[in-house]
Parts: sequence; C-alpha cells; structure tokens
Amino acid sequence: MTDQPASNITLPHRQLKLDTLVRLRWLAVGGQSAALLVVYVGLGYSLPAGPAFAMVALSAWLNIFLKVRWPSAMRLSERAAAVQLAYDIVQMSGLLFLTGGLGNPFAFLLMAPVMVSATGLSARYTFMLGVLATLCASFLAVFHFPLPWPDNEDFVLPVIYSAGIWIALVLTLGFMAVYAFRVAEEARQLADALAATELVLAREQHLNALDGLATAAAHELGTPLATIYLVAKELTDEFESGDFRGEDVALIRSQAERCREILKQLASLSSEEDQTYQRMPVSQLLEDVIDPHRGTGVAIHSTHDGVGPEPVGTRNAAIRYGLGNLVENAVDFAKARVDVTAKWDAETLWISIRDDGPGFSVDILGKIGDPYVSVRAGKSSRGSTGGGLGLGIFIAKTLLERTGAKLQLENKAPPGRGAHIRVSWPRAMFEGGSRVDETSFSPHNGNK
Repeated sequence: MTDQPASNITLPHRQLKLDTLVRLRWLAVGGQSAALLVVYVGLGYSLPAGPAFAMVALSAWLNIFLKVRWPSAMRLSERAAAVQLAYDIVQMSGLLFLTGGLGNPFAFLLMAPVMVSATGLSARYTFMLGVLATLCASFLAVFHFPLPWPDNEDFVLPVIYSAGIWIALVLTLGFMAVYAFRVAEEARQLADALAATELVLAREQHLNALDGLATAAAHELGTPLATIYLVAKELTDEFESGDFRGEDVALIRSQAERCREILKQLASLSSEEDQTYQRMPVSQLLEDVIDPHRGTGVAIHSTHDGVGPEPVGTRNAAIRYGLGNLVENAVDFAKARVDVTAKWDAETLWISIRDDGPGFSVDILGKIGDPYVSVRAGKSSRGSTGGGLGLGIFIAKTLLERTGAKLQLENKAPPGRGAHIRVSWPRAMFEGGSRVDETSFSPHNGNK
C-alpha cells in the first residue's frame, strides 16, 4: 500500500495547448506592431519598415493558419510546441536585427519563449531553446542594422557596453529559465501527486461501496430465492423415497437455503445496526493494517495499551490506507523487525511505527512528506515500489492529516537504529466518528 498503487496510475503527459501559444503570439504581434508604428510613424525615425512589418505579418499569418488547420483545444507534443517557440525566438531576433540588435531596449523579449518553455515543457527542450536564444543574442551583438534614431544623430554603443548587455542577457536568461522551470516543476509534481492520491482513494471508495451493492443484490434476489425454496420444499413430498428426482429437489432446496444465508450475511454488511462492522477498536485497526504484510520475512510485533477503555472509531478507508502505507514502508526497509504500538489516554491516541532499517536520510529529513522525495537512504538500491516517486509518504500524510491526525517522522535516538513514525489523533475526534468526507477526494473536489 505504499507507492505501488500510485505507480499503476498513468498521469497525463504535460502538453501545451495550441490556443495558449496562438494567444501569446497574437499578444507579441500586437506589441511589435505598436512599437514599430510609434518609432516609424510617431517619432519619424528611419528603419527598414517593409521587412520589419513583413516579419510581424508572417507571425499573424502563422496564427491564422494554425487556427484554421487545427482546433484551439488541441494539445501539442513537446516537440511541436518547442518548434513554435523556436520560431518565435527567430522571428524576434529578425526584428531586433533590423532595429538595432542588442542595443534595442526590447532585446530582453528574447527570453519570453524560453520562459514559456520552462513553465510548460521538459528541461531538455527548455535547454535547447535557451541555447538557441543565446546563439541569436551572440549574433545580434555583432551583426545588426543601426538602432532607429533621429537622422542628424548616430547612436553607437561602446563595445564594452554591448558585451555587458550580452552577458546580462545570457545570465538573466539562464537564471530566469532555471527559476521558472523549478517553480513550475514543483507545482506539476504536487498536482500529479494529488491526482494520484485522489485516484488511489477512489479505488478504496469503490471497494467500500461493494457492501451497498451487496445489500441491493440481497434485496433483489431475496424474493425469487424464497420462491425457489418454497417450491422445492413442496416438491420434496411429491417423490417417493429413493427416487433420484427427489434427491435433486432436495439438493435444490439445500442450495437455495445456502443462498438465503449468504444473502443474509451480505445484507448485514451495510446495516447501521451492525456495530461490529461499522465501528473498529484500535487493536482491530492495527491487525487489519498489519495482516497483509505478515509472511514477508520481517517480524511484525503489535502492542496496545493505555489509560482508560480502548478507543473505538468509525471505519475509515483513509486511515486504513494511510497507516498501511506507513507500515509497508517500514517493512520494505526493515532488516528483521517492525514494531507497531498504540497508546492512549483520556485525550489523545498515538500509533507508533518503528523499524530496524537504515532510517531516514539526514539530508532530506526536513522534506519528508513532499511529493517525489524518496524518503530513506538505500531505497533506490533496494528497488522501490512505484518507481521511487516518493508518493508513499506523501499519500499517507495527506490522507491521515485530512482525518485530523498529526505525523511526526524521525530516526531513533542513538544507539538505536531505524525510523520512527508517530501518528496522533485527539481521542474525541477519533472516537466521535469525525470521519473525513470521502467525497472531498473525488477528482472534482480534490483541491478543496
């Protein structure tokens, strides 16, 4: 119950919408047109207006072609999106070539397509676009038309200043690209992990819904089975002793009776009067969580004691799944033993999970619970479930905290060795059936 369920979930590949790039390009077309009109018409500066406006028109015609050829909602592959962003870099470089090169105040707009790539594409394509922008900036630093300026004046930048602009542009491009990529990547990882959590819990909800389906089946099948049983009982008296037909009827009667007993048990699963099923003491909760992991070669010891009567809470898929996730992580990394202990007093319930494995890696101890962080040293070498995405602790932490629990993750104090996870609830919340609203885990409500 750790990373493995999440590993079976195929998250959609992140792709940019065609409409996003088209809208951004229309914004660029409008800005470039306005800038050229202000400089050429408003200020009366001399510049190669024909080629410049032709390059702007080329972008406009490209947008029109894309809108006509493909639907706006189309998702582009990373390669197709990178090609379009590369075109934007080249088109912007062409305008800068005609209007002063790096001496043009708008030269820093070369970074815009790279920023878009950093927030929507992979590091590989972002790096390639960054290299292209750097090469274009290097070309513009040496080769370009004069900067538009009044006819009776010449504006020439010193070489050292032009070199400084190139260095500032390249450094800013690198810093902003890395920063934007890291921020966007963390947001994407968090969204993917939340989606995995919602889908995993949805699977648990489907399992919990089976009791309701069983009740409905029992209700619908009860009447025909009662009829079969009654007819079989009446036919039993119609055959003499030793008649093989009488034996068949007796068999039908016995099997109908068996079906009635089975349906009676199924109908009781979702009955509010069945307190054995609806409520669960802590000791039973521990056994349900531990039982799937017995026989794995690791000894699992369970103890429970405390002040006052044993806490009894409502059955909750989120609690069972979250604790099971933590126990499975402990079993995966333990050398020989895992201890699961429940303690309580009048106000609080604690559940502790200890193992004798390598413990949590010190350098990521403060990041535990974040998605896509492998939680312990040696995990990669042992072959982690779920491909080492680090979703196990994240899912468990998310589910348990939504039930009101608090998690504390640490390593055992020396000379002890291994990890120690403590989960605690206010006893009143655990016993009062303060059950997390499972509808909040549906894909439509997962962000609430």
